[in-house]
Amino acid sequence: MIEPVHIHVPYQLLQEYYNFIRTGRYDLEIYMSAQVLDQLEISEIESLAGALDWKPALTLHGPFLDMNPGSIDPLIRSVTQNRFRQLLNVATILRPRVAVFHAAYDSWRYNGQQESWFENSVNTWRSVMDVASNIGLRVAIENIFEENPDALHELIEKVGHKNFGFCFDTGHFNLFSRVSMERWFESLGERLLEVHLHDNDGTADAHWAIGRGAIDFYKFFNLLRKNNLFPILTVEAHHKDDVESSLHQVKEFIKTR
Repeated sequence: MIEPVHIHVPYQLLQEYYNFIRTGRYDLEIYMSAQVLDQLEISEIESLAGALDWKPALTLHGPFLDMNPGSIDPLIRSVTQNRFRQLLNVATILRPRVAVFHAAYDSWRYNGQQESWFENSVNTWRSVMDVASNIGLRVAIENIFEENPDALHELIEKVGHKNFGFCFDTGHFNLFSRVSMERWFESLGERLLEVHLHDNDGTADAHWAIGRGAIDFYKFFNLLRKNNLFPILTVEAHHKDDVESSLHQVKEFIKTR
């Protein structure tokens, strides 16, 4: 079964692009920044649920700037956990299928303190999953600066929850990974819940349309097919024209599956 293709939209841009989104009847990943979560009232979330009258499939993207669920500093960890709770409160109303978060692990920064970071992070994610499980929500952690899949694999295994998995970001892979795409699929393919699809030329996180940069999307979709994987596909291009172009490209790739 092919999952619906979502488009990524920050919450604060939903009104600006509402007609475009509604006309296309797009499925959505809605990004909730910390600033948005601080200002958002329950009534606004309920109004949003009503405004999405074409009943799109939904995912949420949690806040990530300065967040660190495994921080050695208990105050930073506490703030991060609070932000995650805010996002989960939104999820209880919108009922998304997946919520995407960042793990924020840095092998250089935590050299010598890896065990403490993993212990703290596991405790954070288990608390998240206690809530997520009650509302039927799956949680995916996304690769950012990771040079290989090992840390994310270890974290997912340590958390040990069937609905706690992986979001593969193609653009971040192209910028930061030092190992092959095949290695990521070998390590985390079975835990793949969602994919962020965008392109770049390897020099900046440009969020271009699929096919505009240097990422081998033929290989990517072949790996999905080879491993019989059907994650939620989310187009994360940052311009409307690139969104439409990417959706066309995705449909073409899916036809070949």
